[in-house]
Amino acid sequence: MVLILFAILVIIGICAGIVGSIIGLGGGIVIIPALTLLLGVPISYAAGASLISTIATSSGAASAYVRDRISNMKIGMSLEIGTTMGAIIGAVIAAFIYKNNLDSLIFIIFGIVLLTSIYPTLKRSKRDLPTKKKADATTKIFQMKGRYFDNATKKTVEYVGIRWWLGEIVMFFAGVISGLLGIGSGVLKVLAMDSGMNLPAKVSTSTSNFMIGVTAVTGTVIYWELGYIQPFLAGSSAVGVVIGAFIGSKIFNKLENRRIELILLIAIFVLAIEMIIRGVSLWSLRI
Repeated sequence: MVLILFAILVIIGICAGIVGSIIGLGGGIVIIPALTLLLGVPISYAAGASLISTIATSSGAASAYVRDRISNMKIGMSLEIGTTMGAIIGAVIAAFIYKNNLDSLIFIIFGIVLLTSIYPTLKRSKRDLPTKKKADATTKIFQMKGRYFDNATKKTVEYVGIRWWLGEIVMFFAGVISGLLGIGSGVLKVLAMDSGMNLPAKVSTSTSNFMIGVTAVTGTVIYWELGYIQPFLAGSSAVGVVIGAFIGSKIFNKLENRRIELILLIAIFVLAIEMIIRGVSLWSLRI
């Protein structure tokens, strides 16, 4: 029985690693719904396992993206201040919610957060690269320029990031969501860099993969202290995530930006509906 459960968790982890590394959201977008909806794991423990898996996704995928020079390390590191502070606050709020048996709120909030990202993602999927914008003051201060070779189009893509301050604000709230829900909050990170800072989807996604690991570590410390990380659950999932992240990183650079966006859109919609339905069901049982 233990071996069967281990195999199931590894398979879930592989799927999470592939999806997470391709769309830059971390393994949590798959891990949490899979563990709670399919295996009936309490969402507090699913969130703990998700944080560990998110670190694994980041470690497995980010190294490949950095090697291929797609991730922008300077942008990622400059934005980590806001997301780390937010993660601490989010984890503290989560502790209060779990302590008061309000798990249904986490499901509903998770679903709403995902749904709110559908429109900008759909809008962005209609174009392969962002419209070029004129550099601003933050572009120069934080050196938000770069280039990478796109294997899908066989072209070198040059880009200029803008509005660093807007990205930092969104990153703070992304951190709060990460600590609250036990995910890498890559949805908000990618949206902040795509829509707010005008970066190409591949740069946003790969840089998000680098950032989510740091954010998840912050939340993990608090979740561990609260006893919400179950070693077998988290460890088994993480094994699969490492494998999946490696596979996903190989697929990533061969996809067009628009296809990455469409994969992200489908994943967001399906999981959002599932999580909201589960949250409403739990809430109705309380009433």
